[in-house]
Amino acid sequence: MSVVTAVAGYLSADPTRDLSVLFSLLIGTSLAAGGAAVLNQWLEREADAKMVRTKDRAIPAGRIAPIHAFIYGMGLSILGCLLLYKGANLLAGTLTAATIASYVLLYTPLKRFTTWNTLVGAIPGALPPLIGWAAAEGQITTLGWILFAILFLWQMPHFFAIAWTHRKDYAQGGFVMLSNADSTGQKVAIQSLVFCLALIVSTLLPVLLGYATWIYGVIAIAAGIYYLRPAIAFLNVEQRDAAARQLFFASIFYLPALLLPLVLDLWLL
Repeated sequence: MSVVTAVAGYLSADPTRDLSVLFSLLIGTSLAAGGAAVLNQWLEREADAKMVRTKDRAIPAGRIAPIHAFIYGMGLSILGCLLLYKGANLLAGTLTAATIASYVLLYTPLKRFTTWNTLVGAIPGALPPLIGWAAAEGQITTLGWILFAILFLWQMPHFFAIAWTHRKDYAQGGFVMLSNADSTGQKVAIQSLVFCLALIVSTLLPVLLGYATWIYGVIAIAAGIYYLRPAIAFLNVEQRDAAARQLFFASIFYLPALLLPLVLDLWLL
């Protein structure tokens, strides 16, 4: 998803139409995302061993030694940043490094201390479109920041749905999640709905500011309603578990259904 959103950011900007830059973006963000994931699993190896959904990962299962995972993760991360710096520009490389650092050094440790970790974690999750935008233009303009806002807001219901579904596992692993602090799930559900509504507004900004046409705008509204329905159902305590799963899957389908029409609108209309 990081690679897809980075490419969406690149295509939404005014790219140089240089295939070598696009290649560097694709490979560089893939390496960086892989490196961040490896380092995350290296840091959380003890917690992963306690959770059903993660105990079979390579490190807690004993298939890979922690030191080897650390070296591999650092290697992927450094290569990804260097490729974007050399193949695109300094800004793209710097944003890639910032994405890895904020994910590994901020979000990952915060999961053990505060429920605010989800909000902090949404920042590195929303940076890939800016990496793509920077690779295309060497700077970030208003539409690039709108893409950042869309990705930031989209992640909150997405992660709340995961956290509620796996709340017992997260508690077993020692993670401080809102879904564990909120036993009824009402706060989780309300926040999911609020972020969904804010997301729908943010998706219309490209139209309201003149970057895209109402063809994209109509699609954005339809996709927003699709995402909003399970968020509303999430408010019902009797439907909460089922609605959380529906919200998660809706979030997966929602993002490409929104970004592809936006890119096509910007390029063709």
